[in-house]
Amino acid sequence: MSPTPDATAPGAAGPDREVPDRERADACPGALRLHAADDGALARIRLPGGLLTGRQALALAEAAEALGDGELETTSRGNVQLRGLAPHCAAELADRLRAVGLLPSDTHERVRNIVASPAAGLDAAEGPGNAEVQAWVRELDARLCASDWAAGLSGKFLFALDDGRGDVAALDADVTLIAGPDGARLLRLGRDDHGHPVEAGQEVTAVLDAARSFLAALRTSGRKAWHLREVPGLLPAGSVPLPAFAGAAPVVGALPGGLSVGLRFGRASAAQWRTLVEASAGELRLTPWRGAVLPGAPADRLPVLAAAGFRTGAGSAWERATACTGLPGCAKSLADVRTDAARALDSGATAGARAVAGAGAAAGAGAGPGGLLPVHWSGCERRCGHPAGRWVDVLATGHGYRVTVNGAGAGATAAAAPAVKDATSVDVTNEEMAEAVAEARRTTK
Repeated sequence: MSPTPDATAPGAAGPDREVPDRERADACPGALRLHAADDGALARIRLPGGLLTGRQALALAEAAEALGDGELETTSRGNVQLRGLAPHCAAELADRLRAVGLLPSDTHERVRNIVASPAAGLDAAEGPGNAEVQAWVRELDARLCASDWAAGLSGKFLFALDDGRGDVAALDADVTLIAGPDGARLLRLGRDDHGHPVEAGQEVTAVLDAARSFLAALRTSGRKAWHLREVPGLLPAGSVPLPAFAGAAPVVGALPGGLSVGLRFGRASAAQWRTLVEASAGELRLTPWRGAVLPGAPADRLPVLAAAGFRTGAGSAWERATACTGLPGCAKSLADVRTDAARALDSGATAGARAVAGAGAAAGAGAGPGGLLPVHWSGCERRCGHPAGRWVDVLATGHGYRVTVNGAGAGATAAAAPAVKDATSVDVTNEEMAEAVAEARRTTK
């Protein structure tokens, strides 16, 4: 959950919409730039493609115990955050990360924002995704770190590498590379509905050229932006119509080529993290949906992971349920949202919803017949970490929660989305919240 949401300022978009304020540099935390939170300093370690070796994953657990609160937090970009850090530990944390290859560049560490299809190469025989994107991830990361100009990108600028199944393409990254059938490749810029064809072998070059063109066009125009979506028309539009993107996370449980598990609110203790590493076959891929894919891990590891507290089967109200940090970690929060949310998700009031949760997980960014909408609990109006598309907004009010089906479409900006609401908003007490949330998640209109 981002501790530094996009700053906004009133603008020409109208009284119910706000435009981003880009007159300042972004304040995204990193591994070297720590964020001062109410529970101590926070470090965000970029993991391009969510990729971790077993050794690297164990090093993160050791750092969390030695320097922080002993917990690891995954983000909506497949990165890891350590919380509760003492300010004086920054140098030691950096040394620990460098020792295992998690800090290859001090100057570029915040721009290594790359998401990739986490199941790529594991289920090619059973689905549309048939491109191995891991090589693209590693090449893009290495070339980003070696490009002086790339240090000028915002710490929020996002690259996505989609193997053709439309999962990370639905995240509306700034630059998205999409693998198609028969070796076709398309480059999507921001939220454009048309893509640019890319020649085979030039995939990473095309991605980098787009990002560099974005920075150059900003300088020429004198405009301020962190994201391509903020400046429509800045770069030429593509010529190839793009399909709708499914946006579905990997199914939790056994995959043809490994395992997929979910983390409750994206958090795990160091002990749970070690269990995850022990169950793996030496590689972990953290997903943008706060889960982990373990390539090559056998299905007989699932009971151990379930006993450790990971989600290992479909049909749970916890699927696509997220929450901001809340109290006591964030001073702006009006409630201990994670405790309240966990109580609601585990309560009997959501039992009816569990029956359709599995279908909801496959429905992508919005609910279809029999599906569940994503739900996000927020401690304040900033709504840190809320999902894209249509979702159930559960906002702390100081006297309970306001439950709203957010009607924002996939094209709405993150700043504008919380302001776009339909008629299903209702104020409830903590005791009434679970039933209200369960009902809102079944909303299809």
